[in-house]
Amino acid sequence: MPVGAARPVHHYFTVDVEEHFHANALEPVVKRSEWDQLPSRVERNVDVLLDMLDRHRATGTFFVVGWLASRHPELLRLISDAGHEIASHGFWHRRVTSASLNDFRTDVRDAKAAIEDVVGMPVVGYRAPSFSIRPGGEEAFDVLLEEGYEYDSSIFPIRRAGYGYPGAPTHPFVIDREAGALREYPLTTLDVLGVRVPAAGGGYLRQFPFGLIERAFAERERRGVPAVFYIHPWEIDPGQPRLPVRALTRLRHYRGLDVAQERVERLLQRFSFTSISAANASEAAR
Repeated sequence: MPVGAARPVHHYFTVDVEEHFHANALEPVVKRSEWDQLPSRVERNVDVLLDMLDRHRATGTFFVVGWLASRHPELLRLISDAGHEIASHGFWHRRVTSASLNDFRTDVRDAKAAIEDVVGMPVVGYRAPSFSIRPGGEEAFDVLLEEGYEYDSSIFPIRRAGYGYPGAPTHPFVIDREAGALREYPLTTLDVLGVRVPAAGGGYLRQFPFGLIERAFAERERRGVPAVFYIHPWEIDPGQPRLPVRALTRLRHYRGLDVAQERVERLLQRFSFTSISAANASEAAR
């Protein structure tokens, strides 16, 4: 690289690998005991994402629900063999805020073990379901460190009902705890007229104008700071079964499923993406 040249920015492409019925918003109508009886669509949807990443020569981090490891081990191997990182999304896709600290420890420990048994490589990254590590819940970071995790990507630095960590840094940073140092990769936001707006993907990719998401990534790129993108496999699947949820949940969960895949494609065409583990390795090398 020429002296004085800007370092190319590779944003982080992340996938929260879960079934269409795992979303926390659907808990009122889907019991955990019913999961095995519901139609699985995760393999088909992950295949689509893997194909898109391959065509654009991009890699990503796949935060996998541990429950899927024993039911779809071939899917985890497919993701790993394609050169992507596999990380943990908890075993039961349970909000951190709804579990005791001991239950949280069991969940992240079981998820790590289940995934490692399949892929044969260490799992070092974690993302909480529904970004549910919030102010006051920082002991969760100690548990992650004690259970062998090296980084987290659970903080969404916004103010929102249900989740959010307002005031947190908007760029990757280090959380120093008694148990050690945990690297944090917060979800992407954009300042609009002095208001911090979520712009990381997921439901916001489906609900917000695409230009807002694109602007957030372009601004980060100009500053030389990587952005964190996320998507759920079910969000590119307009053919998934519709469950009998309340009107607001139906709007949030199902609106925009028909546009999400095309918007992911546009982001992959415009920006360069890599996995979080690749960024960690690069940071260590520097």
